Amino acid sequence: MNGFLILIIAAVVLIGAYLIYGRYLVKTWGINPDAKTPAYEFRDGVDYEPADRMVVFGHQFASIAGAGPINGPIQAAVFGWVPVMLWILVGGVFFGAVQDFSSMYASVKNKGRTIGYLIEEYIGKTGKKLFLMFCWLFCILVVAAFADVVDKTFMGFDAAGNTYAANCSVALTSLLFIVEAVGLGFFLKYSKFNKWVNTAIAIGLLVIAVAIGVAFPVLSLSVGTWQIIVFIYIFIASVLPVWMLLQPRDYLNSYLLIFMIAAAVVGIVVAQPSVNLPAFTSFYVEGTGSMFPILFVTIACGAVSGFHSLVASGTASKQIKNEKDMLPVSFGAMLMESALAIIALIAVASFATGEAASLGYTTPAQIFSGAVSNFLAQMGLPQSMMFTIVNLAISAFALTSLDSVARIGRLSFQEFFLDESITDENMEPWRKVATNKYFATILTLALSFMLAKAGYASIWPLFGSANQLLSALALIAVAVFLKKTKRKGFMLWAPMCIMLAVTFTALVMKITELFSALGSAAHPWVAGLTFIPAGATAATLTSWGCLLQLVFAVILLALGVIVAIQGIRKLTEKDA
Repeated sequence: MNGFLILIIAAVVLIGAYLIYGRYLVKTWGINPDAKTPAYEFRDGVDYEPADRMVVFGHQFASIAGAGPINGPIQAAVFGWVPVMLWILVGGVFFGAVQDFSSMYASVKNKGRTIGYLIEEYIGKTGKKLFLMFCWLFCILVVAAFADVVDKTFMGFDAAGNTYAANCSVALTSLLFIVEAVGLGFFLKYSKFNKWVNTAIAIGLLVIAVAIGVAFPVLSLSVGTWQIIVFIYIFIASVLPVWMLLQPRDYLNSYLLIFMIAAAVVGIVVAQPSVNLPAFTSFYVEGTGSMFPILFVTIACGAVSGFHSLVASGTASKQIKNEKDMLPVSFGAMLMESALAIIALIAVASFATGEAASLGYTTPAQIFSGAVSNFLAQMGLPQSMMFTIVNLAISAFALTSLDSVARIGRLSFQEFFLDESITDENMEPWRKVATNKYFATILTLALSFMLAKAGYASIWPLFGSANQLLSALALIAVAVFLKKTKRKGFMLWAPMCIMLAVTFTALVMKITELFSALGSAAHPWVAGLTFIPAGATAATLTSWGCLLQLVFAVILLALGVIVAIQGIRKLTEKDA
């Protein structure tokens, strides 16, 4: 099998899905291009702010992508390239894209409110409270994990005190992105140029930042210093108006990721890489576990990810200018992420057995960067520079997701204490504090900071299972909304039931494993569930880290079960 052929098959499936299935959903549910969207109706300049379609697409795509669609397929490749490819395409079209579009659609039709509000409106207040608690805990996990990854990506020195030039380039470029984004935000808000001029300016700023970062790898700071800087940045970005930083920063980064995807596609077309992975290995892989549920938990972004529903309903829906923008912004962004996952699969498949490790590529990001830079080197481009730029693009997106998920966590915490019957006039003092955006943000980030101190390996294990369970809960909420509003929702039932089966199985396995692990700091972990690189163990994890994971796993499972039962009950009851 040739990697180029896999790419062609994927392109036909994904483009066909957008043109046929996406348009079918629009026709089935209905949109009103003349309707006043929540971005205009509740415009506050902070969270509700209308933006051009490409700007919102950039925010959605940059927020949901990150390194997820690269990490998942590369780690799941132990089962062979056929099951990975099938799940990316089937999951991306019939699970992920449907979830993302339906979540945004339901939110826009409900004043730009979150999935939590939909649960309150159509399932009940108790369900909403439990779901918001689930979301808040999930966001704490994500911020802690991604922040720790970013800190180590920006780390300027190794244990011997030597400078990491590539890391310094990534750090400087990322900071330049932030500075440029603020300037671009003011320009987009107050200028009257058309979108093509804005796009040209954005791309120009992007090129300048990358060029300076690659040419001057001078920002050498320790992990501890970066940890403080990153959390200060997250706090500021989470409370600033979306037009000032969130929209323009994601707008810039989306072009970086699109460039990376385009370069990878061109490289695959030119290099015509061979697929050196077996088509299928086994339903059970020693050291990884069984294909069910591990394959479906490992490949989240690129197939289906519950986090996407939080972005679609939590931030992006509040920026939609016209209802007809919803399909390209949500459905389209998800399919592009699936395309990135396919490219990651081709990348890992291009290496012969043991070749990547022999070249020093030990992480999924390095494997992807190494493969793409090899493809581009066949076009005469310098392999080392291409490796740095591609790795820079991947690393930049871990930071991109941080302030989005922190903002969503803050909104979830605030919404937990709000009620339709509560107004500013009759709100108790303690409730005013709890719903204050600064207090909610500080509390969320303080807990994330403490978890980040334990290291991402100690908290990442729950991300996959919790993320997919969140997807199932979002699908239930939207399915109930569609039923209550007399719209067809049968296309959500199969994804909903399958993801419930996958995630409940995975969480029970994780809880059982953690119980066994307590008392032993050097136990073997299921690599597929924990996202620990193949061959690694958890010998360095502390026993309290295991206990922390266990507490989170039990709480998330309990909340998920209760919300799912309440939602399914509403979904199956007869209409009055």
